[in-house]
Amino acid sequence: MNTILVISELTVSLRFLLGIIAAAIATIVMNYVMAELPEGNTPPRVAAGVLTMLRPEDAPRRLAWVVHYVAALLTGPLFVWLIFSVEALLSDTALSVAVSAIILYALMIGFFMIIVLPQSRVSASRVNTIRRDWALTAGGYLGVLVPLIGGVSLLLS
Repeated sequence: MNTILVISELTVSLRFLLGIIAAAIATIVMNYVMAELPEGNTPPRVAAGVLTMLRPEDAPRRLAWVVHYVAALLTGPLFVWLIFSVEALLSDTALSVAVSAIILYALMIGFFMIIVLPQSRVSASRVNTIRRDWALTAGGYLGVLVPLIGGVSLLLS
């Protein structure tokens, strides 16, 4: 077996594993950011409310946190996949990390603000604050995730 091929395949697997680990660390930071914002803890409740067709305040708290953690942990491997995909097009790891971070932020914001939030039963007076807090929270998450995964991606490329 070709040693370089095995190392390359292991590198890919390790980057996905790192994606999960980095996402766990980023989620811890994200939770601190959410706790400091007026509507910070609302997005997980909004998601749970949409899934159960209840107002966010009435949505099961446990479901909200399960959805929050599953989505946050899976976002790490999604970021790794985006880097690989963009890198295949651009052949530049540093640029691919930056472009992938922008794409991921747009996906995180867009999915929540365009798909999830409009389906929720949250009062219209809170929507702008929830949007702003979600944008800040997602930014905090990516502020940790991008350097962790991007740095390792640069080292392994």
